[in-house]
Formats: sequence, structure tokens, C-alpha cells
Amino acid sequence: MPIVFADCEFRYRRGRPLLEGLTLSFSRGRTVLLGPNGAGKSTLLGLAASVLLPRAGTVELGRLCTARRKDLSGYRRRVGWLPQQVAAVPGLRAREQVAYAGWLKGLSRADAWERADTALARVGLQTLAAHKSSRLSGGQLRRVGIAQCLVHDAEVLLMDEPTAGLDPVQRQVFRDLLADLDDRVDVIVSTHQTEDIDASYEHVVVLDDGRPRFQGSVGDFLALSPDTVPSQRRAEAAYASTIRQEV
Repeated sequence: MPIVFADCEFRYRRGRPLLEGLTLSFSRGRTVLLGPNGAGKSTLLGLAASVLLPRAGTVELGRLCTARRKDLSGYRRRVGWLPQQVAAVPGLRAREQVAYAGWLKGLSRADAWERADTALARVGLQTLAAHKSSRLSGGQLRRVGIAQCLVHDAEVLLMDEPTAGLDPVQRQVFRDLLADLDDRVDVIVSTHQTEDIDASYEHVVVLDDGRPRFQGSVGDFLALSPDTVPSQRRAEAAYASTIRQEV
């Protein structure tokens, strides 16, 4: 079930609006969210996660709306959120941190503990389950964050730069994880990396200056690239062309 933005406005304090009149409905399946720094990608995902609330307009998932206080807990149970910065919870070990995230989403302690082990295994961290989160490397901690998204069987996964700080082998683990997700799980991933878009995603949204510049299938996106561009650089060229056309 896709997340839908309708006439959304968001600004920090008295600054200019980062998003204004934004109307956008994400598609089912795996979507990559592209855009330059400052385009509003992290803000958009923060609103989708209900970490941020719009000043105007609505963010909805089915019949649940983040503007209605009574809907928030149900909305958040359906959404998994990986921010850019994953913090280690002081004193907790990796499995405890993932289980705690599941408990916050409404799982019982027993279920959260059991599912935490499975979630860590899916991101290749089962052998470090007993290590304190504060002693993990940045890449390992980011994988703990991904496990936190998976532990409660969310319907929508929101990931902001999930492969930042990961080495090539760890990035492949992430790509394999995306491929193995249940078809009932929708995924929205914000990234600056355009390689392997056609292998990992089905849809593309390009955001710039708080506005969607492109929304469509990966095939339609790659078709924006000139025919003379080598296949391995088509996504990069399509992205540059999309931004350039609208500036």
C-alpha cells in the first residue's frame, strides 16, 4: 500500500518552505529516490515516517493519516524507518537494540527478541549479536539500523542513504536483501548512487528543490539517457538530464 502526499508543506521554524504544495503518490514495489543535496529527500522520508509532520496537507498510508493523533501508532507500526544517522543505544548489545526497536513497534518482548535474531541474520550480523552496539563500526551499525527496520515486518520500508559507509561486499548484501523482500513490502530508498538502479528497483522519483522532476518506471527513466551513453552510465546520464531540463 503506497504512501500518499497531498498538498504538503514543510519548513523548519521560520525558514523558507522545503516542500510546498507537494503531491506525490509512491508506487507499489521498490522505489529509488534521487536528488541533489538539499533537494528535500531526507525531509520527504521524515514526513513519510511521521518523524516530521507537515504544516499543511496530509501524509497517508491507506486510511491512516499522520495528521490524526489517533492514527499515529497504527501508521508507525506499518512503517520501518532508517535515518541517515543510526545511533547506538547506550549499554545495549546489537540484538538488544534491534529487539528494543521491535518492542517500540508493538511486538511482545518475546517476539521482539526472537525476531531480532532473524533480522540480524538477514543483514549478515548474527555473529555480532552479543556485541555492544557502541563498539560496532559505522558500517556495522548501519546494518543494525536496517535490521531494526525489518524486525517488525513493516509494510513500507523507508531508508535514507542505507549503503553509506558500507564496503562493496556489504552493499551487495543490501542489494540481495532488497531482492529477497516479500512482494507485500514496499521500499523507498534515498541514495546518491545511480549504479545498479535497474537491477535493484522498479520505480524512480527524482526530487529537486522540493519538487518531483521525474516519476516513473526504471525503464522510462533510463530512456532519458542519450543513446550514445554506455549502458553502465545510463542511469547517471538520465539523472543529470532530468535535473538539467528543469533548472
